[in-house]
Amino acid sequence: MPALTALLSVLALGYIENIMATLTIRNIDDKVKRKLQVRAALKGHSMEAEVRELLTTAVNGGPKPDAAIDLGTAIRQRFAALGEIELEIPVRDSGSRPLPAFDR
Repeated sequence: MPALTALLSVLALGYIENIMATLTIRNIDDKVKRKLQVRAALKGHSMEAEVRELLTTAVNGGPKPDAAIDLGTAIRQRFAALGEIELEIPVRDSGSRPLPAFDR
């Protein structure tokens, strides 16, 4: 019998961890709601998903790295505060060896 009780306890704990909570928020300012709707529309998802993402980010201590940003954009954003740098591109010469002939 103790084994059955232990098994039921483990199953119950696993079940409880997978339950999602429902949260109702009242008295939201109309301007805040409109901004949430616009943010959600720009990202192509629902206002509920936008609020869920905002709450998750706030509780977890900051934004998650954006996987949609490519490496070049991420580097540019990181060093943008240092200002633009123009590099001089050297002129390419034809080189010292003759070009190969492919007509044979």
